[in-house]
Amino acid sequence: MEKSPQLPGKTTAIVAYLTIVGALIAISMNSEPKDKFARFHIRQAFGLHITFIGFAIFNAQWGNAYGFYGLYIFYIVLWFYAFLGLLAYKEQAVPVLGPYFQKWFTFIN
Repeated sequence: MEKSPQLPGKTTAIVAYLTIVGALIAISMNSEPKDKFARFHIRQAFGLHITFIGFAIFNAQWGNAYGFYGLYIFYIVLWFYAFLGLLAYKEQAVPVLGPYFQKWFTFIN
């Protein structure tokens, strides 16, 4: 059985999608050598995690249980979309928010 060739930055990008802590670890993993593919997906993952946390805090104050269902569905669908793009080795941004994540999180090099 042949091993597939290791694509640069793919492991770092996978770590970024695990949790917000994984995104922070991936930022440090991508410090040297810098990889464009990993940077793209780290920004996407970091944006997804921050958006989820922000809306979860807002919804906790609002107090609607059905809002949490919608939030989780929104998060899981976008997460799978982005993760499948990662596995296909594509730089495909999540719908609507993806281009904004690339602009807002330019501190992630």
